Formats: sequence, C-alpha cells, structure tokens
Amino acid sequence: MGRAFRVIDTGLRDGRWNIAFDQALIEARQANDIPDTIRFLRFPPTALVGRHQDLSKEVDLEHCRANDIGVARRITGGGAIYFDPGQLGWELVFQRGTFAFPDLGAAARSICEAAAAGISELGVDARYRPRNDIEVDGRKLCGTGGFYDGDVMFYQGTLLIDMNPADMIAALNVPEAKLAKRNLDDAGQRIVTLRELLGDDLPDLTVLQAAILSGFRDHLNVDINFSEPSIVELSLADQLHDDEIGTQAFVEAINAPDSDGDVLSANHAGPGGTVTAYLRLEGPTDARIREVLITGDFFVAPPRTIFDLESRLRGIAVTEIADTVDAFFTECTAEVLSLGADDFKHVLTAAAAGRAAD
Repeated sequence: MGRAFRVIDTGLRDGRWNIAFDQALIEARQANDIPDTIRFLRFPPTALVGRHQDLSKEVDLEHCRANDIGVARRITGGGAIYFDPGQLGWELVFQRGTFAFPDLGAAARSICEAAAAGISELGVDARYRPRNDIEVDGRKLCGTGGFYDGDVMFYQGTLLIDMNPADMIAALNVPEAKLAKRNLDDAGQRIVTLRELLGDDLPDLTVLQAAILSGFRDHLNVDINFSEPSIVELSLADQLHDDEIGTQAFVEAINAPDSDGDVLSANHAGPGGTVTAYLRLEGPTDARIREVLITGDFFVAPPRTIFDLESRLRGIAVTEIADTVDAFFTECTAEVLSLGADDFKHVLTAAAAGRAAD
C-alpha cells in the first residue's frame, strides 16, 4: 500500500483567493480536517511576489493596472512569478511524518524528481535542477518552492504549458544581474513551455495532470484518491481572503521600504537566493537598531521565521548583530534552503555600516 493522497482540482480562480486556499489547506491539514492532499489550480493573468519580496521592486505595478493583471503575495518564499491560464499549478500538503525527508532540501529534491519523472512521460527530458527548478536542456519548465509549518509541509510547482514570455517580462521587473549571471538577453530565454517542446502534440490538462500524478505515484509511492474541495477548506479560504490575504494591506506589506532617506540598506546574493536588509539606526552615534526589515527571494521554513528574526534584532547594538543572528538560528527550528546564518549576518552588518554587501 502506498501513501494515501486526496487529489482535488480548484480550477481557474482569482489569484488572491488561490493563495488564501493555500493557507486554508495548511490550517485544515494541521487540524486533521482533511487528509494529505494534492491540488491542481490555475490563475487568470496574475503577478505573484514571494512572501518576503519588495512588491514595487519585483512587479511593474503600472503595467499590471493598465492591463488588468492581478497582483498577489504568496505565503511561500522565493522569487516573483507571472501566472496565467497557460500554466498549471500543482501542490502537495501533507503531514511531516508521511515521508522520511530529513530536511527541506531533501524534500525539494524528492518532490521535484518525482514531478520531473512524470512530466518526462509526455516525451520531454525533464530534470531537477537545484535548488528548486525542473528544466529541459537548461531552460526552466517548472518552478517550485515550499516550507514546513509545524508538522505540515506545503510544496508547490508551476508547469509552463503555453504562455507568451513577453507577458511575463512586461509584468515583472527581472533584475539585469539575474539575466547576466545566466548569459541571457531577457528572461524569455530562461524558460521553455510544453508548447515549444511538443508543438501540435501538446496534450490537454487532463493528460498533463495524469502525468504529474504518475510521477508522484511511482516515485513517492503515493496512492491517488480523486475528490472535491471540502466545505471546511472552502469556507476557511473565503475567510482568510477577506480578512488578510486578499487585502491590499497584505499584498503591500513590503513595498518600497527604502523610500525614506534615513534607511540604510545592503544586498547579498548567494546560492540560496538574494537577501536585502533595511535598517534604521538610533542613538547619539547611531549605534543601535531601531527598525529592521529583511527581504528577498529566499526560502525559509516557516516564513514567519524572518519576522521573528527581525523582532530579535530590534533594539540591539550594531556590534551585537553577529552574535544575535548566531544565537537566533541556534535556538530556532527554522529550515533555510541553501542559506545560512552567515548570509544574514553579512548583509545586516553591511547595511549597518552603510555599505553594499556584494
């Protein structure tokens, strides 16, 4: 017997509601109101920023407003993405004990390798590329990401079926440094769609979903049980949407934090993502941290870890940054995918000194 997973398809839904349903899935699984679940979902044209990203830095808000493109903030970390009906989202929500993954990195590898194996059944050579992509010949076909929240893991991916890369480029502010690192003229060269790979042989959504499920069944030893979303999770999603995730305040929670002149900042780009620290100092010699904000496209589990770190840093002396960060990561149970305490110490110390980190 394999591990039993319920499979649901919520179809094409508003972007912010889709994110609210993500949180509802997590909370319902934590309460044992639903079993381990695989969800398929789709979006209208929507720009999605990661949980810790600066909204206006990542999204061309004027373009999105002018072209009726929705804007939402995910509950997961990672970078900004553009979603439209030409993409298929897939998610797994399950108890930590369902699989014997030792950490978030191992979970990402196992889940991505399973999804890649299933996608390869369509006739493409899909492969996992650390830290969280599925690629064909070096071009991204599927981006993924996730986190643990207590005893529940949430992991999601986006399969590029048939989209115009120009739409993505117009909606997002893709950093030139990111393109230069990969020797690309524009972000469209970095991605590939199933339409480009398969042409007129592109299968319908039902076949695509079956291929992904086949990869999970064969490589994660999952038993599939098709079902419908429950009243519990639908009602909870509506509540979370109306109270928080669907609000403009949540989407704009991080937006142009350096717009005031007295903010010090520094950037750090490592193998696990980019980190930017914003600081306001206080005291006669500006030797103490008054406010701190940490942004970036990194993955930290659970996401609230960063908020806890910011809280710990407020009010400390600048000279105590390194020791405070070390103590925080020693004491907490956070999992950071390809980033560590040194990355955060580096960028925070550089910001406090009024210099660029790297």
